[in-house]
This record gives sequence, structure tokens and C-alpha cells, in this order.
Amino acid sequence: MRRLFTCLALWMAILGGPLRAEPWPAPADPFVTDLAEVLPAPEEEALRSKLQALKAETGVEMTVLTIATRGDYAPSASIEAFATGLFNAWGIGDAARNDGILVLVAARDREMRVELGAAYDQGYDVLAQDIVSRFFLPDIGEGNLARGIVSGSDEVMARIARRHAATLPAEALPPERGRLPGWLPVAIFAAGAGLLAFRRRLGGRLGDLSQALRRCPSCGRFGLRRTREVVSGAAAQAEAVQTETAQTETAQTETAQTETAQTEAVQTERREVTHTTCRHCGFREDREVRIARAAGPGKRDGGGFGGGRSSGGGATGRW
Repeated sequence: MRRLFTCLALWMAILGGPLRAEPWPAPADPFVTDLAEVLPAPEEEALRSKLQALKAETGVEMTVLTIATRGDYAPSASIEAFATGLFNAWGIGDAARNDGILVLVAARDREMRVELGAAYDQGYDVLAQDIVSRFFLPDIGEGNLARGIVSGSDEVMARIARRHAATLPAEALPPERGRLPGWLPVAIFAAGAGLLAFRRRLGGRLGDLSQALRRCPSCGRFGLRRTREVVSGAAAQAEAVQTETAQTETAQTETAQTETAQTEAVQTERREVTHTTCRHCGFREDREVRIARAAGPGKRDGGGFGGGRSSGGGATGRW
């Protein structure tokens, strides 16, 4: 009987363990977080030095993250949704410029993402896809993840981060020989300029409109619709004040310090809730993202990032 109770106790201890995964991985530093352990130490340090130099010379925050699988964290419909949520949770990039860059590699999932800050226009999305296809994936697909990550990241720094920091438009990709007419790059450039103005006018809503071109993860049909709702720091502060007032009569001394800390945190916090729905099957995904993260004096959340955000731009690769 004692052995039976011991077995039951062990079983309940296992079941009583943490069932919910952490929503996002934690950054080791603002430049390289190799959780999948695919970067040898020399390559990792060399890459970190390049990213540090990039930030010092241009102000652009770019970080490289490797994970084993997205399944270790909060569920997400796709690597695109995971990368955007992670980008905004960490707050990559300067909050005023929104020019941060995330390179995410999920080794066991065999997929990767270059996620761009909200300031990059769609011309840079096209350029990012070219870099993913021609510089990341060939080496990664052959099993050399370190070489692919380093060479691809070098291209991102040179052709996206530094070019955008110099206020230059995305470079026009050369046409394939014998297939594309000579006037097409001019047309692409003109269209990119128009899209840039359109995107600046619409902000994050452009990413919302693009959802119609994605397949529903439930039924596989096109026609997703995304709406967003911003909960400002002022609204959250009002809720906190009401709660604090109700508690004052019973715990004046204990809540005095708590109120001060909560007020400082709430004043800098803005949350954005996105609602993605399918008009065919009723699929719905609600995701809350903290746009600007609260931090104590002299310290920022997200491993030292600047509070930037992404509206979902970038490029994806699979191998």
C-alpha cells in the first residue's frame, strides 16, 4: 500500500508540473542568442562583434536568435506570427525609428524568418526574401547552419540595415537573364515608392490587409481578416487606479509602495491586441502584444532593446 501511495504521489508531482510553455525565449544579450547551439564559439563571437559594430555605427538593432522548435514556447499559427510576436515582445529596434531586425532560425522545425521593423517598406521585404533564398538557405539546407546564418546575416546587415540607415531605398534586384523586360525594375521602383507612401499612411493596417493573401491554418482557404485594437497606457492606468483605491482602506501601508511601482510601469505601457479570423470556417486567433515595454530606472526590458515594433514585414524560408 505504501508503494502504491508513493507511485501516486510521483505521478501527481509530474502532472502538477508546469504545463504551459514560456511565451517567448529570453534573450542572452541584444545581439546573439544561440539556444539551438548551432553556432560554434568563434563564429558566434565574430557575428556578435559585427552586430555590435552595426549598432554603434548606424543605431540599428539587429539580433540573431536560434531555437530548437517553436513548440517549446506559446502556440502560434506560423513562424511569421511567432516572429512578429517575439519581435514586439522583445521590443527590437529604436522605438522612434522602428528599424530593428530579427533573424530567427528554428532548427528542428526547418524554417527561418527575417523579421523587419515597421519602418521598412515592402521593397525591403522583397530584398529580404532574396537574401533568405540565396544566402541563408543553400548552406542551411546542406546542414551547415552556422555558415548559412553568418553569410545571410552579413547580407542583411550590408543590404538592408546599413542601406536603410543611409535613407536609401531597397536595391532593385537584377532580372533573370532572358526573362524579364528592362523596364520592369523601373516599374518595381515606382511601385515601391507608392507602396512606401501608402504604408506610411496606413501604418500597421497594411499588414492587416495582407492577411487576405494567407491561407487559414484551420481550413486552408484564403480569406483571413485581421483587425487590431490598441489598449493605451492611460486606459490601463485608470484600471489600476480603481483597483488601488478599493484596496487602500485595508492595506494603506503595503499598497503605497506597490502603487508607485505600478503607476510608473503602466504609464509607459501600450498593448496591441490583434484578432485574426477566417470568414470560411470560423477560425479565430487573438494575440496580445506589448508595443512599448515598461522598465525600471536605467534598465529596459527585452534584454536591452530599444522598444521598437514590427508590423509583420520580412521574409520566410524553409528547407
